[in-house]
Amino acid sequence: MGRPIAVTGLSAQPAPAAARERLSPLEIRAIVFGLMTAMLLAALDQTIVATAMPTIGLDLGDAANLPWIVTAYLLASTAVTPLYGKLSDIHGRRIMLLIAIATFVLGSLACAVAPTMVTLALARGLQGIGGGGLIALSQTILADIMPPKERARYQVVIAGVFVAASVAGPLLGGFFAQHLHWSLIFWINLPIGFLAFALTNAKLKLLPRNERRHTLDYPGAILLILSSTTLLLALSWGGVRYPWGSAPVLSLLALASVLGSLFAARLATAAEPLIPTEVLKDRVVYSATLSACFAMGTFIGLTIYVPIFLEGVIGLTASESGVALVPLMVGTVTGATLSGRSMLLFRHYKRVPLAMMSLSIVCCAVIALEGRALPFWLMEVLFALLSMGIGTILPLSTIAIQNAVEPHQLGIATAAMNFFRSLGGALIVAAFGTIVLGGAAGTGHDVESLIRGADPAQLALTFRSVFLAACLGLVAAFGFLAYMEERPLGERPAARPGGAPVADTPT
Repeated sequence: MGRPIAVTGLSAQPAPAAARERLSPLEIRAIVFGLMTAMLLAALDQTIVATAMPTIGLDLGDAANLPWIVTAYLLASTAVTPLYGKLSDIHGRRIMLLIAIATFVLGSLACAVAPTMVTLALARGLQGIGGGGLIALSQTILADIMPPKERARYQVVIAGVFVAASVAGPLLGGFFAQHLHWSLIFWINLPIGFLAFALTNAKLKLLPRNERRHTLDYPGAILLILSSTTLLLALSWGGVRYPWGSAPVLSLLALASVLGSLFAARLATAAEPLIPTEVLKDRVVYSATLSACFAMGTFIGLTIYVPIFLEGVIGLTASESGVALVPLMVGTVTGATLSGRSMLLFRHYKRVPLAMMSLSIVCCAVIALEGRALPFWLMEVLFALLSMGIGTILPLSTIAIQNAVEPHQLGIATAAMNFFRSLGGALIVAAFGTIVLGGAAGTGHDVESLIRGADPAQLALTFRSVFLAACLGLVAAFGFLAYMEERPLGERPAARPGGAPVADTPT
């Protein structure tokens, strides 16, 4: 195999003897804390904006274009995620993560001072370009510094970051918008971003260097950005800005199909494609990615539309529905903890997630069939159990994918998984939205009237279809997880600064 090498740019040289020392537990914890701070930036931004949007629209006098605050960020962050993964495999994780943090902070500053909705949307796009790398690169760096089994211990910490953001984000966004000023939802990113930059800048110099002589497939990158952006734009506009059968939406879907086909052809013919075909063809990679795609997409769709069910069918107020949503959010942390522990304790680590996903499907089916007839306390328990099953898939899919690829492919494999999870979320949210809007149109009411209680019985029937669709998403996630090959988790030692990790040893 030869001696380990330290790579700078595209040159390779023997690693110094000092570089062969392992990272200490204290250094690993310091790196993890910095990565969690970077993840908090992206996670908090996804939740803090929602409650302030009405105030922003009124203050800027352009409520008609308010959805672009979300759409611009979603388009940009999803499109660039695979690029961060590939570039980190070429140039190293540290420089790309620092670029992502700096871009996100610069975009936040531009958002905070934006005088119009157009400039705010553009600034959100810049913010998304940075945000697209924060989560994927943080997950990749965790894979660089610890073996798969050790990584499982930290999945509960990652889940905790997202739950904290999902609870604190709406509260902070509402407080800032109502009592102070909406721009603070963006100003708050500056100190967090500077802290993340300071914590990761020095410690990430200790990371192993797994880069190889790669080239970036620029035509493939352009086709990926254009195809994903076009598809997400169609999904964002369909049923909201334009009818699904309208010329703009159908044209965007057709263009996305053509560009996606060209991207697929490019992957098959390029000398070094953006996403290596051996990664995409790996049974663990594609089955785990699809399982996470359906699980996360279903979860995102439920978190968006369950509040409408709680207010329009159950009769809760907006604040009460927010509290009632907590079991659905917190259940994922419990599920991630169970999954992480099972990966540490059991050789057959799929068994716990498969059992919990079976329970999730049953719970979702009960909610679909019984709906408003269920006692409220029982419905809350069912929501918690439903989300626990989803939570078990998320850490397992990440660790299984990272365990299946070579160290120099960790970046693009992790980023590709996050990319397809985002696309899955957009597709399933669009499907749920079509069901809800179609059900409202059939009653002669709009969605706002149904939320206010105009026809709770009809809305209950509509949400029966939503929950049945969620069941299908969970069944698909279960099927791909069951199909995933259960390879033994590697026992690579903690990463060596400047050197390459040794090969995996099966358990």
